[in-house]
Order: sequence, then C-alpha cells, then structure tokens
Amino acid sequence: MTEATEKTWFVYLVRTQNGALYCGISDNPQRRFAQHQSGKGARFFHSSPALALVYIEACAGKGDALRRERAIKRLGKPAKEVLVAAGSLIAAADSTLSP
Repeated sequence: MTEATEKTWFVYLVRTQNGALYCGISDNPQRRFAQHQSGKGARFFHSSPALALVYIEACAGKGDALRRERAIKRLGKPAKEVLVAAGSLIAAADSTLSP
C-alpha cells in the first residue's frame, strides 16, 4: 500500500472502572473497545474493566498512530484528561453543527 492509500488508524483512550486511562491504537477503535470490554486484548483491563471509550484521534497511518500513542503515553494523567475534555468539546460542537 502506498502512503496515499493507507487506511486510517486511530489513537484512543479508554477509561477503566478505577479511573485509569488506557491508550492504544486501532484501525477500528469501537471494535477494539468492545474487545477490551469482553476481556480480550490488553492485560491492562484484567485489574480494572474498561468502562468507556473517551477519546479518539485519527492518524494518517499506522506509523503515525504509533508515534502519537508513544507521545500520549508519555503524558501525565492531568494532560491526558485535557485531551479527553477537548475531544468531548469537539464532539459536542460537531453534533450541534451537523444538520
């Protein structure tokens, strides 16, 4: 696949029952979240179940998604919460602008 035809990948954050935020990448974040909820995938969710998909960011390709994931994982929890809040504001604005 060329760079122009590469499918979109996403970085996502999932909030767990204990309030932690898990960061991952997927070409289908909703499907991946459903896997996390069912106990498949990351061991991270063995100690605290996945509650909500709280942030999704589109990336140009898998390499870009991996780089963005690494950057987000280096952030502290307060900075990740800012991403979640900003993403929620954008989603709210998009829904009010949609016909």
